Amino acid sequence: MALERRIAIIGGTGMNQWPGLQIQRRDERTTRYGAPSAPLLLGRVDGVEACFLARHGEGHKIPPHLINYRANLCALRDAGITDVIAIAAVGGITPGYAPAAVGVPHDAIDYTFGREHTLSDGSADSQLHHVEMEHPYHPALRAALIAAAQAAHVAIADQGVMGVTQGPRLETPAEIRRAQRDGCDMIGMTSFPEAPLAIELGLRYACLAVSVNWCAGLNTGSAGIHAEIEQSVAQGMAKVRTILAGAMPALLAGAH
Repeated sequence: MALERRIAIIGGTGMNQWPGLQIQRRDERTTRYGAPSAPLLLGRVDGVEACFLARHGEGHKIPPHLINYRANLCALRDAGITDVIAIAAVGGITPGYAPAAVGVPHDAIDYTFGREHTLSDGSADSQLHHVEMEHPYHPALRAALIAAAQAAHVAIADQGVMGVTQGPRLETPAEIRRAQRDGCDMIGMTSFPEAPLAIELGLRYACLAVSVNWCAGLNTGSAGIHAEIEQSVAQGMAKVRTILAGAMPALLAGAH
C-alpha cells in the first residue's frame, strides 16, 4: 500500500501567510525542543488538503538565526506531514536567479554557524545519525514543482546551488565573490539546518526559491534595494502560488 502523502508549506519572507488557504484548524502543539515558530495551520487550498507554517512566526518577527528549526520540523513530522515545500526569499548571483525569478535548488553550501542543526545532540534519549546529504532537496518534489511550473507556463530555474548565510544582515561584496567562486547561484538564510533536519526526520524536502534582489556587488542600475525587493517579492510569490496549485495534487497522488 502506498504511503498517504501529507504536504506542508513552510512560508518565509514574502509568504508569511498563504492566500487562499481555508484554515480549518490551528494546531498549537509543542515538541521536546519547544514550540514551533507559529501554530500549524491546517486546511484546504485549491481543493486539496494542506498545512502551513510561518517560519518567522506570526507577524514575521523571528530572524533566521533564531528560528527553532528543530521544533518546526519535529512539529510537522509529529502532525503526520510527509512532504515539505519550503518557500525562501533569496538573493540572486547567476542569471537564472535574476530578481523575481523562481527556481528549485538542487544543492547547497552551509555558511551558517551556531545553529542547532541536528537531533543527534548527545542527550540521553538521542541517537547518533550521520545524515546522507547526496540530495539536500528531494528529487521527486523538485520534479513535481518543475513540471507544475512548466504546465502553467511559468519560467523556472530547474536547478541551482543555494549558499546559506547566517543573517539577518545581508552579505558583503567580498562574501558574494567567495560564494561565486564556490559555485553558488543564490544566497538564502534558512535552508540549513532546515533541509538536513527534514532528512534526519524522514521527511521529503524541497525548496521554491524566489529571487528578490541581486546580491551585493551585482546590483547595477537598480532604483534601490528595498524598492527592488518589494517589487520582486510580489511578482515572485504570485508565481509560487501558481506552481503550488499545480504541484500539490500530483504530490498528494503519490508522486515518488
